[in-house]
Amino acid sequence: MDNRSGSVLVLTNSSDATADAVLRVLAERRVPVVRIDPGTDLHTSASLTATYSVDGQRGTLRTSSRELDLTAVRSVWVRRPSPYEGPPGLDGQDRRFAASQTFWGAGGILASLPGAHYVNHPWHNREAEYKPAQLAAAQQCGFHVPHTLITNDAVEAREFTTRHAGGTVYKPVWNTPYSVDGQARAVWVREVRSQEITNAVTACPHMFQARIPKAFDTRVTAVGDRLFGTRIDSPDVDWRYRQDRMRCRPIDIPSSVAEAVARYLTTFRLTFGAFDFAVTADDTWHFLECNPNGQWAWQPARTTHRVAVAIADQLERGHEQ
Repeated sequence: MDNRSGSVLVLTNSSDATADAVLRVLAERRVPVVRIDPGTDLHTSASLTATYSVDGQRGTLRTSSRELDLTAVRSVWVRRPSPYEGPPGLDGQDRRFAASQTFWGAGGILASLPGAHYVNHPWHNREAEYKPAQLAAAQQCGFHVPHTLITNDAVEAREFTTRHAGGTVYKPVWNTPYSVDGQARAVWVREVRSQEITNAVTACPHMFQARIPKAFDTRVTAVGDRLFGTRIDSPDVDWRYRQDRMRCRPIDIPSSVAEAVARYLTTFRLTFGAFDFAVTADDTWHFLECNPNGQWAWQPARTTHRVAVAIADQLERGHEQ
């Protein structure tokens, strides 16, 4: 089915200001858009139906203002939808059951729309979020990858930190929510010494990495074959820690890095990726990670606008790439 004249479906939470930058571009082009947060809206103001038969697949998404034929969706932007947590009127086991059924039911429908172009497909996002898989793919794609250890063995961790005279950093393998006295806390990348490592490491895998003597950081935002580079100068090991102290400006991307980015996107079947690098004085770009659904609107205004236009182009064209 030709979906080029169909609607763009945007899956994100109601307070996602980043999505607004792309939606403004699509509105200027008069591209029809339906925005929904399935994790919450399907319990309050929306309904979702799908049928499967010998006649094919059909489906309808109804919101308070729209009725969308799911077979006519040209593109799906999986931006930042809320977790599936179940309807607020239920508690305990009933709410967990409803949340699970919504995840597998509604999530499965929205990930299987015939003919739709996904940016990115949620299953590809999930596959690409595992840091060990990222590092393995980065090596295969030709990136410079820092010496890294992932272990729950405290002896191995101590030996690793001792071997690297230039220092070692710790970073979580996943940004798991964490709180202290009821206050949400972020786990930042930080330097770690061997004497700080205790047997608490045995509780779960920990990620240690040789510290790169970086001159600066870079973010490469990839949208299809269009790449946008930003240089980040920060006094911190983790520039996200104090973003008010970082300075950003556009930077050219070496051809070798651009080629490795293209191979990486192909490996994980991604249309979008936010790549982070530490760049040393000899202009070597060391791969740190790729967030397949990373934030990008914090970059310089011109870069942010160009990324928004690139994403809008992907969504407008659909599978006519």
